[in-house]
Amino acid sequence: MTAFPFFTEDASVNAVNARIGAGCDPRLALVMARLVHHLHAFVKDVGLTQDEWGLAIDFLTCTGQMCDANRQEYILLSDVLGVSMLVDAINNRRPAPATENTVLGPFHVDGVAEMPMGSNICKDGAAEPCLFEGTVTDLQGTPLDGVRIDVWSDNEEGFYDVQQPGLQPEHNNRGVFVTGPDGRYWFQGIKPVSYPIPDDGPVGQLLGRLGRHPYRPAHMHFMIRRDGYDAIITHTFVAGDDYLTSDAVFGVKQSLVAGFDPVTGGAVKWRSRFDFVMNPVASEVPA
Repeated sequence: MTAFPFFTEDASVNAVNARIGAGCDPRLALVMARLVHHLHAFVKDVGLTQDEWGLAIDFLTCTGQMCDANRQEYILLSDVLGVSMLVDAINNRRPAPATENTVLGPFHVDGVAEMPMGSNICKDGAAEPCLFEGTVTDLQGTPLDGVRIDVWSDNEEGFYDVQQPGLQPEHNNRGVFVTGPDGRYWFQGIKPVSYPIPDDGPVGQLLGRLGRHPYRPAHMHFMIRRDGYDAIITHTFVAGDDYLTSDAVFGVKQSLVAGFDPVTGGAVKWRSRFDFVMNPVASEVPA
C-alpha cells in the first residue's frame, strides 16, 4: 500500500509520485517526479478547464501527426517555446572568450563531403555571393589545425535544400572544411536571408494565436569539432537584420552577430569575418 492510495485535488502530486516504483532509474524518477510537480501546479494555477485540456491534447496529437522523416514539429514547438535554447544553454556553459552555442535547427544533413578550403558551397548560382572567413583558436588564442567545420545555410529565397528536393541541387549551400596549421577557414557562399520557420502546422497556428511572427533572422550555420574540445554548434547572424531581437526560436546571442561588409570589384559582393574560440573538454582542462 502506498502512502497516498487515493487521489485528491490537494494531494494530487503525492498521489501520482508515490506510484513510482523503488526499482525505477533514479534519474528518471527525479525527472518525472518534478515534471508531475510542476505540471500539476500549472493546472491548479490557471484553473485549467476540461475543454482547454481537450484542446491541448488535440494540439499535441496534430503536432505528432505533422512529424515525418523530413519534419519534426515537436522540435519546432520546443524551439518557439524557448525550451531548445534553454536546454542548450544549461548544457553548454563555457568560459569567456569561448564561442557560444545556439540551436542546431532541423536542417543539418550528415554525409556532406569534405571540400578544399576556399570552395564555393553555392550550387545554384547566387546574386549576393559572400566570402566567409576567420580563424579557429583555443582559449589562449593559439590557432587550431584539424578542426572540422561543417556549414550550411538557406538559399536566397529562404529555403534549405532539403525543403526543396528536386528544385535545389543536393547539398546546396552546404560544405565541410578542415583547418590547417594556421587555424584559418574561408569559403564562398551567399549572404543569408531571413525566413519563416514552417508555419503551416499546429505550431504556426499557435504563433498566430499568440500574435507572434514566424521569422528567423538571416544566419549561417556552423558546426565546429576537434578532438579534445567542446563541439561548437552555432550560427553567425547578419548584423542589422530586422528580426535579430525577435527571432521566433530565440536563437540570437549578441556575441554571434557578425558584420557583413560590402566588397567592390570581383565576383564576391560581401565579406563576413568571424573568429571561433574552442573550449577544451572538462577532462582536458589543465589543473
